[in-house]
Amino acid sequence: MAESWVNSAEELGSDLHLELEKAGSGSRRTVLMRALREAIRSGRLAPGTRLPPYRSLAADLGLARNTVADAYAELVAEGWLTARQGSGTRVAQRAAPAAPAQRARTPTRAARPTYDLVQGRPDPSAFPRTAWLASARRALSAAPNDAFGPGDPQGRAELRQALAEYLARVRGVRTDADRIVLCSGAAHALRLLARVVGGAWAVEAYGLPFHRALLAQEGVRTVPVGVDEDGARVGELAGRGTGTVLLTPAHQFPTGGPLGPERRAAVVDWARATGGLVLEDDYDGEFRYDRQPVGAVQGLDPDHVVLIGSVSKSLSPTLRIGWMVLPERLVSGIVAAKGEREQWSSATEQLTLADFVASGAYDRHVRRMRQRHRRRRDRLVEVLAERAPQVRVTGIAAGLHAVLELPAGTERAVVKAAAWQGLAVEGLSDYRHPDIGGGSGGDGLVVGYSTPAEHAYAGALDALCRALPPA
Repeated sequence: MAESWVNSAEELGSDLHLELEKAGSGSRRTVLMRALREAIRSGRLAPGTRLPPYRSLAADLGLARNTVADAYAELVAEGWLTARQGSGTRVAQRAAPAAPAQRARTPTRAARPTYDLVQGRPDPSAFPRTAWLASARRALSAAPNDAFGPGDPQGRAELRQALAEYLARVRGVRTDADRIVLCSGAAHALRLLARVVGGAWAVEAYGLPFHRALLAQEGVRTVPVGVDEDGARVGELAGRGTGTVLLTPAHQFPTGGPLGPERRAAVVDWARATGGLVLEDDYDGEFRYDRQPVGAVQGLDPDHVVLIGSVSKSLSPTLRIGWMVLPERLVSGIVAAKGEREQWSSATEQLTLADFVASGAYDRHVRRMRQRHRRRRDRLVEVLAERAPQVRVTGIAAGLHAVLELPAGTERAVVKAAAWQGLAVEGLSDYRHPDIGGGSGGDGLVVGYSTPAEHAYAGALDALCRALPPA
């Protein structure tokens, strides 16, 4: 008897796979019972799973109804199945499969830390579920039919239009929807730009190692430029042999300072004079606390600056929606690099985000999160002032993390001590470009205060203070 798929979609909305050819010989009832027992014993049919009605199973397998009904009845008598009026036939709760044998030398997963202050991980409990659901309902109700077909690699026009209006109002961006290409986040944007632009790029001396690694994978050589309290020292671009520079002007990552006004003008002048390109990673652009809003560099020269943004920090990284605001000359190349169809973000999520932005729900969420993050930042500063006054806290005027300056030579020991306290936190040197040398720059910690849930924040700060060196 051949193996069979049982399709009972009309009555149960599920399929059942029975390996009848592996059940041995005997009468059809015996073979069927043996196959069902094996499916239950192996765990493929979990306790509580509802089986197809015997009439449907008989029709799909080409068996007599009485054969299937008798097999069900006997398995009920044996305790493998249960049958109740109105509930159908189900796998018995006590028919749990035996635990599989332990494999030799099975690697064990490292224990998760008790507390987490790693930057870049917004508290998932803060996601605005109710408002997002309302936008999803409106978006799906109004969605045109083509939203459920192959996706446009440039992204849904509804979201690009909503972003063009939002970015103009909030970040001073000068663009229209046709110059926006959607992507799955900043990393995806950099990968696409690396493929289209190529060449050597200047990057800030401190930044995400992950970004440097993906650029290297795409054949882009990165050359570091120094950073200080006024952001990247863009005067160092001259003579570096690079035609592209990647910056975080709103809030230098991870050291924390915004790019100063003179340097903003200078980097635009450099791009115009050399025909170069400025890539503006709008990291933490929405979250500022002790300063006036800083507009995007893109607003100074839309033909020489690419703005890169996403909702990974403001909403959730699981949405996988980001954007590039491009000079017109780059749009077609970036779209071609994405491919003929959208492969990264769902059209329905793009439509939901479009409604979320256009309805004002995104503004309200960002303002609410700005207040929450500011309270957390203030609590961090207060606790450190009380329990570790020897530690200087910097980079706190904006963003979702702070930098704690440490005595020279203590960074690795403090990170290790934090791990002993059950705390995940990263050292500042983890973000340093390898070409500037291991001895350059100071020691420090990068503390992500947006990461823990509310109930865990106090414990995380307590663990941090215990790990810091004494005064």
